[in-house]
Amino acid sequence: MKESPLLTYDIEAEQILPHVSTSRAKRAQIYFDSSPGQSEHLMNPAELLLSAFAACIIKNVERLSDILHFSYADVKVQVHGVREGPPPHITQVVYEIDLWTDESRHKVDLLHRNLRKFGTIFNTIAAASDVSGRIITHPTK
Repeated sequence: MKESPLLTYDIEAEQILPHVSTSRAKRAQIYFDSSPGQSEHLMNPAELLLSAFAACIIKNVERLSDILHFSYADVKVQVHGVREGPPPHITQVVYEIDLWTDESRHKVDLLHRNLRKFGTIFNTIAAASDVSGRIITHPTK
């Protein structure tokens, strides 16, 4: 079996104001909370990590829908993380995927198995935390 080439990722992050930092990759920029406390307006690093997890799921729904010939109208993801410590670490991640589709339960289950198997961020977090979740389907409008 032919090995795929290594992919690399590069970002640059810096503090731009007290308690406010930014991360840049390509042409995108995200602002985040770097304060010792909790911001009411900006995501903290744990929320950024969980956002990356949700983004991985959505990206792979798009990618796998082509591969599996899976039709859907919309997808939304909710993610809940639990932090324990010391030392602080995310011990549990629970996700719920709302998927608007008229596909059979069999195809939805196949999509879910593939999401769990082929998501880079999904697998990275699953290697360090207990990850569980489900897909809830809704008929297309």
